Amino acid sequence: MAPQADRDPDDDDRSVGAEERNETEAERQDRKFNDILQELRVVMTGTQLITGFLLAVAFQPKFADLQPHEVALYLVLVVLATTATMLGLAPVILHRQLSGKKQKDRVVRIANALLLALLVVVSLVSAGVAMLIFDVTMSTEAGWIAGSVALLLLLAFWIVVPRIGRHERRRLE
Repeated sequence: MAPQADRDPDDDDRSVGAEERNETEAERQDRKFNDILQELRVVMTGTQLITGFLLAVAFQPKFADLQPHEVALYLVLVVLATTATMLGLAPVILHRQLSGKKQKDRVVRIANALLLALLVVVSLVSAGVAMLIFDVTMSTEAGWIAGSVALLLLLAFWIVVPRIGRHERRRLE
């Protein structure tokens, strides 16, 4: 279950002391957009590396020896990696298009949704790359195991990790 795209990424700031920040709504929107840009920078670096790896694979001599299911997985990963690149560019394009039009709240809301979609796609690409590498270097079964383990780890990061400490925080409030 992925986070809601419509959810305000900084709702928790209000309950934990947004008053302490002493910022205007415009400053808050600027801060939120800057946070999104920082996260995009991190994700896009990894996305570019994975995409480069995938593009290089097709030009390796062993590529001709891949099984049909490996080629299919590879092509799905290329599509996902390309989609991830486009999702990473979308918030910047949106910002350029709406810059100076007093729509920062809209930019932040849409950019947050795009970033969440990007994270889902990059998660799938990461698990798929692990699957492809283990499939090609070891066996189809090893590929399925690697892909499954990667997906389980990603689910833990998406679902379990955000909930850690939630009960402690409630006791402190």
